[in-house]
Amino acid sequence: MTDAVADSAVPDQGAFPHLDSEALAALSSETLAVAAGRPERGHDTPVNPSVVFSSTFVGLGSVGAGARGYARYSNPTWEPFEEAVARLEGTDVPALLFSSGMAAVASALSLVPVGGVLVAPAHSYSGTLGIAQSKGERGELELRSVDIADTAGVIAALDGASLLWVESPTNPMMEVADLPALVDAAHAAGALVVVDNTFSTPLGQRPLAVGADVVVHSATKYLAGHSDVLLGLAVTASDELRARLLVHRTLHGAIAGPMEAWLGLRGLRTLALRVERSQATAAELARRLEGHPAVRRTRYPGLVSDPGHERAAAQFAGFGSIISIELDDATAADTFVASLALWLPATSLGGVESTIERRRRHTAEPLTVPEGLVRLSVGIENVEDLWADLAQGLDALD
Repeated sequence: MTDAVADSAVPDQGAFPHLDSEALAALSSETLAVAAGRPERGHDTPVNPSVVFSSTFVGLGSVGAGARGYARYSNPTWEPFEEAVARLEGTDVPALLFSSGMAAVASALSLVPVGGVLVAPAHSYSGTLGIAQSKGERGELELRSVDIADTAGVIAALDGASLLWVESPTNPMMEVADLPALVDAAHAAGALVVVDNTFSTPLGQRPLAVGADVVVHSATKYLAGHSDVLLGLAVTASDELRARLLVHRTLHGAIAGPMEAWLGLRGLRTLALRVERSQATAAELARRLEGHPAVRRTRYPGLVSDPGHERAAAQFAGFGSIISIELDDATAADTFVASLALWLPATSLGGVESTIERRRRHTAEPLTVPEGLVRLSVGIENVEDLWADLAQGLDALD
């Protein structure tokens, strides 16, 4: 190709439109998952952000706020993912990306002052409970365990509290909190509110919109969505709280690798499609599981019979993709899980593949979780294939 031909093939580019903060705020969550965190448009610019592999950055003089300096302080690969998730949670204050969900949890729990009071659900992610209990045993805080679905009981426990931790639905018992009421009560008591939004995702609920101070995610789960990275996120609308969380991340070295960050953002692009498919399938599977004679109890907020249904219908934009069922005992649950060919017997959740496990196989799980409780994370496979596998396993228990 001659220079003249090459030059004539390039049209006048002019100025490319850009989605500024106001334009992004007007977009639906489904569109934000695709559009947020993109590079600014220009002729021949890439559609996707680049991965930056560097342990340090060139610079002279003091390294203050906003300077990259060193890769434990900052990496440009984190920032598009942080921007996109912040937008999804309804704030333009960038999120903070962490090396794992537990790292994000630990950062949020660092907001409890030494000697402060933490009010937390008796049923929640076992890692969260583990770190809270460990801090309590060392005298770093006072832990008050509550039934998060018992609004009056939670409010009564807030006297003198420093921080209220909320999961809704809880892991693995699927209890649903009255989040707006608890946020108001906690703030009236002078406590911060942190919400683990991993199960619901920003497509299901936006806790910051009802006044929560910090939202955390195990981005390993739905946000990244492919069971191939460990990542965590903390999101807040407060610059002051973000600064405190950032100091914790930097000093504790709880940083994500650039490749994991890039993969997490790539996974986020299909969040709406994955959640739409898995939620629809979960609703149908829950209905069928509820009617099976081998199942003693089915917990799914989308079921009208579920104790949390009324609250979930009022607060959530969708009922999620997690189901918990109770079988007769540990033996029945283990036999059932071991009989399945399509469902993967594995911990974690929120991936494209459907996973299943008896939760009390983890020694850290609270003793109030029934021995026969089985948690199902519904993926994007065909609903009839998933049901056929479950049905043959349950039928064999009769």
